[in-house]
Amino acid sequence: MPLFVGLISGTSMDAIDAALVDIDAERVKLLAFVEIPYDRPLRDRLEKLVRVRASPIDEIGELDTVLGHAFAAAALTLLEQQGMSPSLITAIGSHGQTIGHGVEGQYPYTLQIANPSVIAYRTGILTVADFRSKDIAAGGQGAPLVPGFHEHMFRRAGRDVAVVNIGGISNVSLLASELARPILGFDCGPGNTLMDLWIQRHRGEAFDVDGRWAASGTSNEALLTHLLGDAYFARQPPKSTGRELFHLDWLDQHLACMSAPPSAADVQATLAELTAQCIIGDIDRHLPACTDIAICGGGARNSELMRRLRTVAGQQRSVYATDEIGLPAAAIEACTFAWLAARRLQRLPGNVSSVTGATAPVILGGIYAPD
Repeated sequence: MPLFVGLISGTSMDAIDAALVDIDAERVKLLAFVEIPYDRPLRDRLEKLVRVRASPIDEIGELDTVLGHAFAAAALTLLEQQGMSPSLITAIGSHGQTIGHGVEGQYPYTLQIANPSVIAYRTGILTVADFRSKDIAAGGQGAPLVPGFHEHMFRRAGRDVAVVNIGGISNVSLLASELARPILGFDCGPGNTLMDLWIQRHRGEAFDVDGRWAASGTSNEALLTHLLGDAYFARQPPKSTGRELFHLDWLDQHLACMSAPPSAADVQATLAELTAQCIIGDIDRHLPACTDIAICGGGARNSELMRRLRTVAGQQRSVYATDEIGLPAAAIEACTFAWLAARRLQRLPGNVSSVTGATAPVILGGIYAPD
């Protein structure tokens, strides 16, 4: 029984997700999952690192090591809770924490921290990491990488399915009913990140629990039109983005253009509507016959966001969390990187070139031995 651990902290930067997964040629079975929240001081350091574009090299290097230990501890906590020895695990697949993603310039790059050598040494488990760089070397965006896993788990003949991951950024995998048709996937735009940052500024809360604050406001059409006018939304895939574009300064610039800015609660409602409309708009444009929209990631827990998604999607489409089809919404990204680690050890491609724009499928990830 080949067992793998998948580790990731997403663009919301709130926790380390750790999944214990049984993977063979026929199936992927989630055995256990934990979320280990960052403590507030560490989260503050990470958010500052992303916000301050000229961060000191000492801070980057130190946080790389700090997160290596934190990711190792998350893996060991997961195994301890299951009464399982690290010696039973084939490999860890660690995505790390993204702190920079710039793929539009002459020299594209992506940067994730959480030192894989520390993870391998602390756990005694072979670790696969740095999944995005090879795709970028092959001319791709390096993201998103989840569509290959979504295809493996959720593609079905006879149904057009969209799998939407809503973390800090939202991304979509478009799985056409014709199995010979290449899948399409890309980052739609903001997921939770702007809502999280806005409620932190105005109410000192880490996130909008169940979307209650957004539900108390009214989406402002003028602001929504401003936001949707950003050039990113009109770009054709392949495309990927992150907090380097969608941050509070971006929002403040749009608010400054308004003669009468809305209330803070109405801005939160507008941000929820923005997430819903950019996701459904992309599905409308690229897979218009889609009838099933499966939601994973933290956004699946936000009842107000799910309500808005259903409203924008219309009555002819089903919008549901992936829990309803057998895989917990919160665990899918961590499962993805366990699956990608298995692909790496089997020397199988991990990217989907029709998604990232790479010139070819490539084997992803570097291998870090524990000894």
